[in-house]
Amino acid sequence: MAEGQSAAQKLLGDFAPELVRLTDDVLFGEVWAGEGLSQRDRSLITVATLVALYRADQLAFHLPRALENGVTKEELVEAITHIAFYAGWPNAMSAITQLKNIVESADAG
Repeated sequence: MAEGQSAAQKLLGDFAPELVRLTDDVLFGEVWAGEGLSQRDRSLITVATLVALYRADQLAFHLPRALENGVTKEELVEAITHIAFYAGWPNAMSAITQLKNIVESADAG
């Protein structure tokens, strides 16, 4: 994989070039770049949605991104705890476990 490739390019490469283009150009190039919400707020909304929909694979990307975008560990813990009452305990427990592993890995590294 070439340096400087997007996450979608690394994951899907030439397998699904149009999906990669839409991901990079439209989703992250236009939607995430919109001026109506900060990157931090977009990350918090995205994480909440992914937890509620039990999208663990995407959480592996978006939890660290949320931290990079300024959402604190404490805010993510609080949001996930809150979501547990609306989207289900298993969803929240899986998400909080992922967050714990990500934070512990970052602290160790």
